[in-house]
Order: sequence, then structure tokens, then C-alpha cells
Amino acid sequence: MFKHNSAFINKIVKFININPNGIYIDCTFGCGGHSINILKSLSSKGKLIAFDIDPDSVLLSKNIIYDKRFMIINDNFINLEYYINKLSLFNKIDGIIFDLGISSYQLDNPLRGFSFSKNGPLDMRMNQNIGITASYWLNNSNKIEIYNVIKNFGEELYAKKIASEIVFLRKKNKFINTLDLCKVLNRVIYCKKYYKNKCTRTFQAIRIFINKELSNLKKGLIAAYNVLCKGGKLLVISFNSLEDRIVKNFINYKSKSNNSILDGIPLTYNQIKKFYPIKMLNLGKFKPSHKDIIKNNRVRSAILRLSEKII
Repeated sequence: MFKHNSAFINKIVKFININPNGIYIDCTFGCGGHSINILKSLSSKGKLIAFDIDPDSVLLSKNIIYDKRFMIINDNFINLEYYINKLSLFNKIDGIIFDLGISSYQLDNPLRGFSFSKNGPLDMRMNQNIGITASYWLNNSNKIEIYNVIKNFGEELYAKKIASEIVFLRKKNKFINTLDLCKVLNRVIYCKKYYKNKCTRTFQAIRIFINKELSNLKKGLIAAYNVLCKGGKLLVISFNSLEDRIVKNFINYKSKSNNSILDGIPLTYNQIKKFYPIKMLNLGKFKPSHKDIIKNNRVRSAILRLSEKII
């Protein structure tokens, strides 16, 4: 098993309040950190179902694949409901985890194209057998499309200038490798006080776009809520403001009574609860401790949100 310090690795079991005989889902297996921790807390009657769209993650699970309590599905978590229905486990799931970060295995492997510190093919697909590469997209999209992706998914201040430079330079040389893009970003972004690596926002934006991460997250959260049992916990770890905003809004929407009731309508509190029930409890927002960050600096931007299905 590839060594990887998952975010909040020692807190997940406590937050989700593991039932030893319960059924749990790890929607983003990655390198298996959370799954292994959950399995340690399960009895022989417990069950853990993991999802990951990356075939490499399935290979990384080989050390626990023979555990009868565990199964891994090589598919996107947006298809969660289909598999849970097939397994006859609808509304029987005690807890679901989403760890939305890129795993160390993916980041440190230059062949995946996620890293801007190691040169490799500009790929960025979570599953390299599906969809278009980042290289193909950069070399074939128009300036407005590139600008919109970098601006909206990366919140990059220099998005317009970056898009213009990419479209101009690719006429002579196509963008093939990660460092081809890094050279442009390091030159175009000239702010001395830029608090992140100059490549961070643009790489994030392209990765999110190529893998449809934000739209998939919205679908995944709905599917997770639908399959959870009453009292089931939903735990989501996000690593950027775009992801966290989606998670926060989803939990807030489910944890508040319908606010479309018009003023002046004579409804009692009990009637409001009956016709517009609260569906989830918001159990809080958490950030990594100093100790967590020392163990793995990559979790410094992580935010964990915890909620519970009550209806």
C-alpha cells in the first residue's frame, strides 16, 4: 500500500462515530488511508464499500481486497445510488466519506500530469482511459473558453493574460508537458507577493474542468444523502473554496426548514416542522491541527464538514 497521510486520518472514526456492525462508504478511496482506518473499527459483521474512478487506486487496494468486509468499485461516486440499489443497501448506510483531495500517489507520479514540480505529460485525468487530456484541451480551446475555466475554477487574477499567452504560444509549439505550461505561468504571473506557487490556481482550474469535479460533487452529495440511513453521518473533506462552498450550501439547504413560506400564513411551529421538515443536522466545520499539518503539509487548506441525516 502506498504510504499517504490522509487529512484528519485520526479523527474520521471519532467524527463518524463508527458502529462496529455498520455499513460505510468511502467515496474516494485514493491510497486507502481512510478505508484502512475504518476497517480497524469494524467487526466481522461490518462492511465497507469504496469507490474510486482511478484504476490505479484499485491496484493500491490489493492489500485489503481479500478482506471479506471490504469491496472496491472502480467507478465515479456519482453512480453511488446504482450500486447501492444493486447491493440492496439503500437507506442502510451508516456513514459516507468524501475526501476530495488529490492523493500523494497521483501528485507524485509525473505521468499523471497533476504536478507542477515534476515534468510529465499534461494529462490531469483521474481515469486516464476516459475523456480528453489537459494537453488536448489547451491546444484546441479558444481564448474565451480557457479564460473562463481558469477564472471560474481557479479564481486566478491573471486568467485573461494567461489565456492570451497560451493561445499565442501554441501556434508555434503545442502544450505537451506540465513544464510547458509552468514556464508560461511563472512568466505571466509577476506579482512578488503571490502567496501560492504561481501554477497552483491554473493547474487546479484545468484539473477541475477536465474531471467535471464540481458538477460531480453536487451529484455525489445528493446520492449520498439518498442512500444514508436515518442517523447516518456524511463527512466531506474539501481543499478549495469552490468545493467547500458546494458542501456548505448543500448541508445548509438540508439543515434548514423551507424558507419560502410567505409571511402572514398562520402556521404553528409543529405544522412547519411537519410540512417543511429539517432533513439534516449540521454538526460543524473543522480544520486540521498543527500536528496534522506537520505530518502532511498538503492538508493545510483542508476543511472538514460533518452532518447527520435525520429524515
